[in-house]
Amino acid sequence: MDNNKAKVDDHGEPHYAEIMNKNNNGGFIKCLIVEWNKTENLKGYSLISSQSPLLRLKILAIAAISMLMLLTSAILLEFTALSETMKPKILSLRSSHIGIFGAPESKWIYENNGYLMVSSNGGLNQMRAGISDMVAIARYLNVTLVVPELDNTSFWNDRSQFQDIFDVDYFIEYLRDEVKIVKELPQGMKKRIASRYLYSMPPVSWSNMSYYYKTILPRIKKHQVVHFTKTDARLANNGIPLEVQKLRCRVNYKALRFSSDIEMVGKKIVKIMRQNGPFLVLHLRYEMDMLAFSGCYQSLNEKEMEELTAMRYAYPWWKVKEIDSNSVRSIGICPLTPEETALTLKALGINPRMQIFIAAGDIYGGEKRMAPLREAFPNLIKKETLLDPSDLEPFHNHSNKMAALDYIVSIESDIFVPTYSGNMDKVVEGHRRYLGYKTTIIPNRYVLVRLIDQYRNGTISWEEFSRVVKLAHARRGGPITRSVVPLRPKLEDYFYSNPQECLPQGSS
Repeated sequence: MDNNKAKVDDHGEPHYAEIMNKNNNGGFIKCLIVEWNKTENLKGYSLISSQSPLLRLKILAIAAISMLMLLTSAILLEFTALSETMKPKILSLRSSHIGIFGAPESKWIYENNGYLMVSSNGGLNQMRAGISDMVAIARYLNVTLVVPELDNTSFWNDRSQFQDIFDVDYFIEYLRDEVKIVKELPQGMKKRIASRYLYSMPPVSWSNMSYYYKTILPRIKKHQVVHFTKTDARLANNGIPLEVQKLRCRVNYKALRFSSDIEMVGKKIVKIMRQNGPFLVLHLRYEMDMLAFSGCYQSLNEKEMEELTAMRYAYPWWKVKEIDSNSVRSIGICPLTPEETALTLKALGINPRMQIFIAAGDIYGGEKRMAPLREAFPNLIKKETLLDPSDLEPFHNHSNKMAALDYIVSIESDIFVPTYSGNMDKVVEGHRRYLGYKTTIIPNRYVLVRLIDQYRNGTISWEEFSRVVKLAHARRGGPITRSVVPLRPKLEDYFYSNPQECLPQGSS
């Protein structure tokens, strides 16, 4: 036990002697009291009795006053010591060997510098990554995180909230030794905000932790509650302390468990497919919104191109309006078409009888556009055809819930192949790396579109085409160093696609 702390008896009360010995003044007063008892009780009577009655009264009065003062001082000291033992204890939440700036520390002391509210933006996986960042930021600013709000205003227009997608109680409980999370602000704080204002702001994109310490923390301390209006890419990929990076992984891969209804249906899909052998998940990004946003119009007719262009102009947050389709395809920005995807999978040597689960929304152009892919790989499967309609009824008009099902199946698949490099593709790639470098094939679209054009115009044979495609995709989910591009974070490897600080050692 710490020698500076008062011991307690069997009833939890501090021992008087220990309290008196807390400091030199207490020890001095105790000695005075003891000496008074020794001298005055044993010798004082003969001394006083020899004096005149008036003098004896004065001496007794002085002695009484002195004794009263000493006893008062002793009582005050005891009260002070007891009050120290009754103060609220600061909650020690997690032991740690290395501090935030690399210095050793014995434990993290939660002090609650204020509250952080966040409104996540984007689709499911963009929000998932952003929430992971917000937990890490709240943890290292010593602030209480209010369960994040999910985006209800984007193109997907899903009204689901956090508890509809994720297991909120598990989320809070899993992280309770790392960060304080509450479902809502305390009533007093709510009233305070309602009567005044809520300080809202979007944090600067790709910021390091020093930005949050120097800029954000003082604002939280000043306003008590700060609301972040955006969460996507608000924390840098690189230059972040190791323990922050590891927490980002624990949140993303451990704490963010889907709600029980989503988990049940997702696992049902996996079980059915496993019964029929290995399967590949193809994240085929050929939905209407994807094509409108990217301006990738290859193989589309005039009417379709006009429809997609009108859609792009209709949404103000899609800022680039004029797009040269051939130019963006040539630099590898466009998603692969179903026909290009079929050629790529065949060139890679994928068994034509293999189960291929299509993780996507409605494919633009329907079955007509899917015909080349289905001809090459007839065992195409979608959740809508695999499950009874009743299984998916609760998911209708909930695109984020549908995306969560695709996420579960993608993580569990034997092979994962995305035809684009969107948020789901990146987050699933990183999650599969985290699980032990599960086979993931990321098409090099810059190389592929050139090879495909050469094969189509007869410049190269099928054998040469297949050989180069396999060579360009020899690395399939194994370890790779995350790229760093100073001052250009968007060009770097995304942390959640390659969280190398959290990955197992060795290669697949």
